Amino acid sequence: MKRPSAAWLKFLLTRVAGLAVDTGVLALAYVSAVLLRFDFAAPRWGWRATALSFVTVGAAYLVSLVAGGCYRLAWRRFSLRDLVRFTAAAAAACILLTALRFFTPWDTLSHIRPPYSITLISFFLAAVGLVGWRIVWSWLALVRIKDDDLMERSARRMDNAAAAAFFRDRTVLVTGAGGSIGSEIVRQIADLKPKLLVLVERGEYALYEIDRYLRERGGAVVWKPLLADITERERLREIFAEFRPEIVLHAAAYKHVPMVEANPREGERNNVEATRILAETAVEFGVRRFVLISTDKAVNPVSVMGKTKLAAEQLVMSLNHRGSNSDLQPSTSFCAVRFGNVLGSSGSVVPLFREQIAAKKPVTVTHPEMKRYFMNLDEAVGLVLQAASRTERAIYTLDMGEPVKIVDLAEEMIRQAGYKPYVDIPIVFTGKRPGEKLFEELDVSEKSVYRTDMARIYITR
Repeated sequence: MKRPSAAWLKFLLTRVAGLAVDTGVLALAYVSAVLLRFDFAAPRWGWRATALSFVTVGAAYLVSLVAGGCYRLAWRRFSLRDLVRFTAAAAAACILLTALRFFTPWDTLSHIRPPYSITLISFFLAAVGLVGWRIVWSWLALVRIKDDDLMERSARRMDNAAAAAFFRDRTVLVTGAGGSIGSEIVRQIADLKPKLLVLVERGEYALYEIDRYLRERGGAVVWKPLLADITERERLREIFAEFRPEIVLHAAAYKHVPMVEANPREGERNNVEATRILAETAVEFGVRRFVLISTDKAVNPVSVMGKTKLAAEQLVMSLNHRGSNSDLQPSTSFCAVRFGNVLGSSGSVVPLFREQIAAKKPVTVTHPEMKRYFMNLDEAVGLVLQAASRTERAIYTLDMGEPVKIVDLAEEMIRQAGYKPYVDIPIVFTGKRPGEKLFEELDVSEKSVYRTDMARIYITR
């Protein structure tokens, strides 16, 4: 298959950049060799002649690197074989420069042939520099695979004016505040100038991490980190009585399909009963808006996790029909927001694939036809906050674009790490697990949803 023109351009630009970086590394190595040779004093022939001699040195090294095939290698992959190749190219350049010095002993050519000692010192420094920056680059590449590239689209900018107006100067309570989605909710709301952020989390370390983030962030945001289990009604009533939240974002849940499938009772207790207790407490204390973070797995569910999230949706929507808890206080407005997989979140395949690729282990995919919807974490939460600012008592569905084949995702992550799928790193199909569908049914067509005036936010029919 022919390489597309854009890929050719990218390939050429990266190779030119590589040549430029290598030239800088070689120049630094050569100057350092000269300084070491003359005890960090100027050489007796002066810096101008030194600069001229580097033209020869740089050319010798770059020719050796090109001839050795070093620029055909991917930057993001560096193995022992590559180490040998780069060292051999540097040694070839050293031999070439030594031969040049030996066979041209005339003083009139001294400006183009460095002394033996400097050639030898610069060889060691150049070899370390050429190999070193590539090792660092390949290591960084394993942890900086871009989520946008994985989805083959860029995260779209959103107008958060409605969310900013809604959350400003209000007391907001977030459950599961230390989780991947809950902590991103906290981070984004912190920028919207709430009166108070109440962080409810039962995991001590998770709560410590988001609390530490807010401390290091600084600014005027006020927050209260609370260790609490939302299945304990009296503890929740104490929290609501003390802080009187106006908005609740319920992100606490068990989300990993196989784990909930293996522990259905705990899944029901944490995803359904906890939601019931929290929602009824919200009604009791006159919360203005309650937002349930839901999932595409609640659509025609086959897994225990999907069924518990559907039950949680039905539960909060049923509470919309209750009256207010006093004549002076409006009833709580309940809504739910459905979306698919969030790249990089806990339970996502992306961290697992990254771990497997970093260890050069086979990447495990359940089925070659498995597809999922994906969205960036900040993008998903931004849309959740926009939906929260609306007035409908509804189940919202987010437009997550086109579904992605998991095997395509695995292949792209392997390529982005600088390896060849099925050649350098195999992909192994392990079989569909209990409770899994091949394809999640997050439909945003007219037969399933109504459009809203906010792009990518729909109301489920």
